[in-house]
Amino acid sequence: MSNPCLYLVVPCYNESEVLDTTAKVLGFEKLRNLVANGKVSAASRILFINDGSKDDTWMKICFWHSQHPETFSGLSLSRNRGHQNALLAGLLYAKDKADIVISLDADLQDDVDAIDEMIDKYVNEECDIVYGVRSSRKKDSFFKRFTAESFYKIMSWSGVEIVFNHADYRLMSKRALEELEKFSEVNLFLRGLVPLLGFKTGIVYYERGVRQAGQSKYPFKKMLSFAVDGITSFSVTPLRFITKLGLTIFCLSILMLIYFCFRWYSGETVLGWASLICSVWAIGGLILFCLGIIGEYIGKIYKESKHRPRFIIDQIIDRNA
Repeated sequence: MSNPCLYLVVPCYNESEVLDTTAKVLGFEKLRNLVANGKVSAASRILFINDGSKDDTWMKICFWHSQHPETFSGLSLSRNRGHQNALLAGLLYAKDKADIVISLDADLQDDVDAIDEMIDKYVNEECDIVYGVRSSRKKDSFFKRFTAESFYKIMSWSGVEIVFNHADYRLMSKRALEELEKFSEVNLFLRGLVPLLGFKTGIVYYERGVRQAGQSKYPFKKMLSFAVDGITSFSVTPLRFITKLGLTIFCLSILMLIYFCFRWYSGETVLGWASLICSVWAIGGLILFCLGIIGEYIGKIYKESKHRPRFIIDQIIDRNA
């Protein structure tokens, strides 16, 4: 087997502060070493995707391309479409130019040394997909660790096939990307989609580092929204939960009816104002909660039915375009 052509796909949103460091580490240290060691071909490169950044991220991508067009390429989306859509745009663009594609974040928290082992598993074990999995979460705060691990457990409980402690640091072969392109849903959750491909997979464990510069683009609100999207895009368990909950409450209401009929028959007078108010509030809140879950699914059906494009590429800078 000849040396595979590798594209490193890096989504960027307001990453101006860290982009210079990222370009140097990935381009001048990692990629050149891989080429020099004969692991990948000299046609390999780094593909930055500008996800509608409001700072000068795109200007820096253009600068690195102008200085080293043989190493750096770039895509700029017409507007901010979110991390998953930006990542997919890069993956599908690189699909026609590379043998293997590795996606990673621009903040360099993903250990770039794991790339070597990913390539080894592709070459030696013929894995079409290699997941980068965190070996531990000791560096995370208690809140971050608790919420993240709870998310993966809830996803598994909901019946979603997902790799525990894996984000979007992964290697995919051209064949895997061609099959991924056939999935046309607008509500993207790549961590759930990729395992559905069913090809041979491998796992590389790594220790996640600290962010090199800038601030995280995933505050708690976005993380919560991401989790809800993931669950509702791949599982109907919440809807089944509503059905079971409704059946349980119906059975309890029958028991309560029998109980109150017995109290009335025995001649005991019960005012019941407090229990009535509590019941009204509890049932009312439960109904609204269930309607909210159903609304999430209806909203997704509404978005999918429009068949809008998942992203629009505004500019491409690539010597091989």
